[in-house]
Parts: sequence; structure tokens; C-alpha cells
Amino acid sequence: MLEIEIITDGGRRRRWTASEKLRIVEETLDGRSSISIVARRHGVAPNLLYRWRRLMLEGGSVAVADDDDVNSSKVVRQLEERVRELERQLGHKVLEAEILRDALGKSRSKKTDLARAVSAAGRFAVKAVAETLGVARSNLIDRLVG
Repeated sequence: MLEIEIITDGGRRRRWTASEKLRIVEETLDGRSSISIVARRHGVAPNLLYRWRRLMLEGGSVAVADDDDVNSSKVVRQLEERVRELERQLGHKVLEAEILRDALGKSRSKKTDLARAVSAAGRFAVKAVAETLGVARSNLIDRLVG
């Protein structure tokens, strides 16, 4: 007798929990059944099962076991770029705070004179001092030279 398997499709996407994915992928790793057979048995597309298996073998099993999302390398790169940008901004703010601290320590005179005193020490760039204290760079340079 000929055996026929009828595959029905509900027409909607199915959501798989992390534990279900892990269990199905582990079934493919035991070597008793091919990936296609395991996929058919669970109603999963074989290419999706290959993807889950690849992610798990690349280290995604920890994320799957903890029910976390496995982030793609693109997302990781975007997050790393964001961290670098925030670190750069933090560096600027630290520099500004140091300039202001030095400026307060010098005196309470006119801003341009204050900026000249801070810049003359050579600890900070003239541009950074001028921007932080709100002084025209040309005026500050004139005071430093003259």
C-alpha cells in the first residue's frame, strides 16, 4: 500500500518559543533523522530549521536557552557604533568640565581674559576653550598673541 502524507498549511506564521526551537534543533543533532524529516515532523520549513541550527552552533544556544534574542552582527555593529559615539560625547563633556574648573580657578574677570589665562597654560586646545567659554576664537588668539 502506498503511503501519502498530506501537509496542511494554516496560512499564518507560527511563533516558536525558545524551548521549542532548542528541542527541535537538538533532534537534528542526534543524527537519527535528517533535518528535512525533523522539519516535516514539526511543520517547520527546512531552511528555517537550518538557520536555527546554524545560530545555535554559532553560540546562539545560550541565548535560546535563556529565552533571549540572538542579535545579528549588524545589530551588534550598530550598538558598538552607538557606544563609540557616546564615549566621544562623554570625552567632550569631561574636557568642558575640566576647562570650566580651570577657568573658575583662575579668576572671575572678563570671559576673554579668563579664556586667555586658561589657553596660555597650554593644557587645552584654543578652539575647545573658546567654544566652552563662549568666546570668539579670533579674539582669544589676538589676546594670546598680543
